[in-house]
Amino acid sequence: MNPSSQLNRTLGLRLAIVMVIGNIIGSGIYKKVAPMAAELHSPGWILVCWVLGGIITMFGALSNAEIASMLADTGGEYVYYKKIYNRFFSFLYGWSNFAAIKSAAIASISYVFAQSLNSIIHIPEVFSSLKDINIAGIFYPFEGFNVKLVAILLILFLTWVNSRGLKLGAGLSTLLLLLVLAGILTIIVFGTTSSHADISSSFSMATTNSQSVSVSAIFTAMLAAFWAYEGWNSVGLLGGEIKNPNRNVPLSIGIGLLIIISLYLLTNIAYLSLLPIASLEQINAQGNTIAAVEAVKVFWNEEGVIFISLLILLSTLGCTHATILSNARTSFAMAKGGLFFPKMAKVNKASVPGNALWYQGVWASILVLSGTFDQLTDMLIFAAFIFYGATALGVFILRKKMPDAPRAYKVWGYPFVPAIFVIFCVFLIGNTIIARPREAGIGLVLILAGVPFYWWFQRQNRNKQMQE
Repeated sequence: MNPSSQLNRTLGLRLAIVMVIGNIIGSGIYKKVAPMAAELHSPGWILVCWVLGGIITMFGALSNAEIASMLADTGGEYVYYKKIYNRFFSFLYGWSNFAAIKSAAIASISYVFAQSLNSIIHIPEVFSSLKDINIAGIFYPFEGFNVKLVAILLILFLTWVNSRGLKLGAGLSTLLLLLVLAGILTIIVFGTTSSHADISSSFSMATTNSQSVSVSAIFTAMLAAFWAYEGWNSVGLLGGEIKNPNRNVPLSIGIGLLIIISLYLLTNIAYLSLLPIASLEQINAQGNTIAAVEAVKVFWNEEGVIFISLLILLSTLGCTHATILSNARTSFAMAKGGLFFPKMAKVNKASVPGNALWYQGVWASILVLSGTFDQLTDMLIFAAFIFYGATALGVFILRKKMPDAPRAYKVWGYPFVPAIFVIFCVFLIGNTIIARPREAGIGLVLILAGVPFYWWFQRQNRNKQMQE
C-alpha cells in the first residue's frame, strides 16, 4: 500500500467522545434561543423544542450508529452510501458536505467567533466603502468585512494547525472542550441560583402574542435547535483513524449526545429564567446581539460581558477546529475513490490529508463572504437533513440487502426509531422549503451543482483507465 494515501488509527474512545462534543458545542447554545423565541413566543415551547430536537437527533444518531458499527471507515456517510445506494448518491453527499454542509458550518461558527472578538476588542472597519456591493441583492461580501476577515484568518490558521497532525489537533480539542464545559456549567449554576432568576417562568407554555403555537412554527424553531445539535455525526468521518471503530464510533456518538442534550436543556432553563420572551424577541430583532451575553449581564452586570465573550470565543474556536479536522476526511475518501480532485487524496508528512484541509479552508472562507450567520445555518441544516434521512432509511435497506452481516450494535426501537426519524426529516425539509424558501433554494442549488462534477470525474477516470 502507498503510505502517502493511508491514515493511522490513533484515537481511542475518550478522544472520540471529545470529537463528538467538540463538533457540536459552538455558537448555537449561545445564540439560537432568541430566534426560537421570535418563532414560538413561549418559554415552555422553547424548552419543548430543545428536548424534541435532542430526541430526534438521538433517533438519527442511533440509526447512524447501526450502520457505523458495520461500515465504519474514513469518510463516514460517504462510505456508507456506496453500500446502501450507489456511487452517485455517495458522491452527492460528499459534494454537499464540501459545498454546503460542513464548510458552511465552519464559515458560520468562525463568523460568530469573530463577532464575539469584536465585542471585546473593536476591530477597525475594512473596505467600508464597498459594503453596498452585492450579488443579486442577496449576498453582500464586503458588509461587516472587518468581522468576516477575522473569521477567514481563523479558518486558515486552524487549517494550518490541523495540517500538522491528528494528535495535535485532538489534543487542542480536549483542552478547549474542558474550558468550554467549565464555562457553561458556570452559566448554569450562577444563572439558576441568581436572585434575578425565576425558574418556574421558564416552563410556562403561555405565549406573549396570545396565539396558539403552530406545527410550522415548531418545525421552523427546530431549525435553530438542530443547528445547535449539528456535528454529532462528524466522528464517523474519522472512522479510519479511530481504534476499534465498529465499537467506539457508535458508543462515542451516544455518550456525547446524552451529555450535550443535558447541557443544552439546563443552559436554556438558565436563559429563560433570567430573560423574558419580550427581551429575547428584541435581541433577535437587533441581529447583532447574543442572548447568552444579555443573560449573563442580568446576574453579573457589565463585568459578565468579558466572561461570556471569552467563553463564546473558546466554544467557537473549539467547534471550528473540530469541524475542520473531521470534515476534510470525506473529501480525502472521495479523492481516493477517483471522485474528487486527485490532489486531495494525498496524505502529508504528518499523516493527515493536508491538501483536502486546504481546499476546504479556501471554500469555507469564500462562504464566510456569502451571507449572514442565520442564512448560512438554515441553509446547511436543510441540506444536512436530506442526507440524515437517507442514512436512517439505509438501516431498512441494509437489513434487507445484508441480513447476515455482523452488527456490533443494532438500533434500539427498530423499526420505529429509524422510521420516525425518516418521517420527521421529510416534514422538516418540506416545511423549510415553505418557511425559508431562500435558504432551501441556496442549499438545493449547491447540492445539484455537484451533478456535472460527478460526470466530469467519471469521465476523467475512464480516460485514465484507457490510457493505462
